[in-house]
Formats: sequence, structure tokens, C-alpha cells
Amino acid sequence: MKILIIEDEKILADSIKSLLESKGFDAEAVYDGETGKDYAELGVYDLLILDVMMPKMNGYEVARTVRKNRCSTPILMLTAKSSLEDRIEGLNAGADYYLTKPFDSRELLACINALLRRQGGQVDEMVFGNTVLDLSSSMLICGGREIRLSAREFDVMRALFQAKNRNLSKEAILAKVWGYDSNAVENHVEVYVGFLRKKLANIGSNIKIESIRRLGYHLEAEDDQKA
Repeated sequence: MKILIIEDEKILADSIKSLLESKGFDAEAVYDGETGKDYAELGVYDLLILDVMMPKMNGYEVARTVRKNRCSTPILMLTAKSSLEDRIEGLNAGADYYLTKPFDSRELLACINALLRRQGGQVDEMVFGNTVLDLSSSMLICGGREIRLSAREFDVMRALFQAKNRNLSKEAILAKVWGYDSNAVENHVEVYVGFLRKKLANIGSNIKIESIRRLGYHLEAEDDQKA
């Protein structure tokens, strides 16, 4: 699961990032609302952790803007403001949950897990066509045959499984798998898609990773094409 932290208190943001990474999450932190909005609208995150009082754009403005632009990623809003009116404003802006500072790390993790469960984000496996992607073992499984994926192959495959029939651009895959600030280029995506195509064929999967020029990649199952 990939989580974006938008928090102008750098020490707090980095401590949350370290906490999440220690629990197995892939976390990134940015330190102002405007940058946070730009990152959030990439559509590659499973959860946004959003502070209210920030430079350039406050949290309410960020939430309203990303919701207006059809970003449905769940938002956990963090703030020192604890009045009923503040909580109502946060929820009306598009937040899914409102956590008041200071908070216990256990409460933060409980809120994150609850929001991810609500979104169907915490599962043990993903299925498309006749093939299973096991999230705990990084295995692709088809019938009685299975093959292990490298860490990078797994991240690319999971992104494609999440998108299913929806086109996922190379830029979105780069941001989701390599990170927004990575030096990786589109050729990296092409190489790993090639690896995955071979592994799918090796286990007899009916999944094809199809590419559409300038739009990116999506999954198709041969049975779907015949239907």
C-alpha cells in the first residue's frame, strides 16, 4: 500500500513516514499543500494523510481540489483544531476521517487500517482472469503453476491488477513503482512489462498485458475477448 503524507511539520511528517515504513507501507512525504495536491492527483496512492494548516494551500483546500478533480483516494485529515465546526469543515471538504493532534501512533495506525479495509485495500490476493497475485508471497499463480516475482516486478504487476481493464500510463506506473522523484524513465516500465509477459506465459495465464500507444498498459483476459 502506497501512502502520501502531506504535512508541513517536517519532523512529524518524517516520523509518520518512518512509522508506516516499519509496518510495511510504502510512504512518501511532502511539506506543503500545493505540492501535496500535485502528488495526490497522480492517482497512485492508496491513502492520503493530510494536515490542515499548511503553506500555499491548507488541507481543506487540498481536499476540496482533489475531490473536485475526481480523486477518490481516502483522506485521513490531521489537525490541532478540535472543535466540532473544524471537524465538520474537514469532512465536508472531502476527508474520510479526522484525527486530532496530538495522537497516539496506535490510533493513527488503527485509522489507516480502517480506511484501507473500507476501500478494500487490505486483501491477501488479487485475481484477474485465471490468475492470482498473492500479496504476501509475491507469487503469480495459475492453476497448479506458480512463479515468484522480483520486488519491482511485483509492484508493476500489482499496479496493473489494481487498474485491470483501465489504461495505466507509463508515467503513472513510474510514479507508483519507482516514486515521483525517481530518475527512472519509461524504458524501465517497458523492460519490466516484458519480464511480466514472459512469466505470465510460463505459468499458462490467460492474462495479456496490452499496450495502447500514448495511453499505457491494461490487462485483458483471453476469455473476456472471446465472450
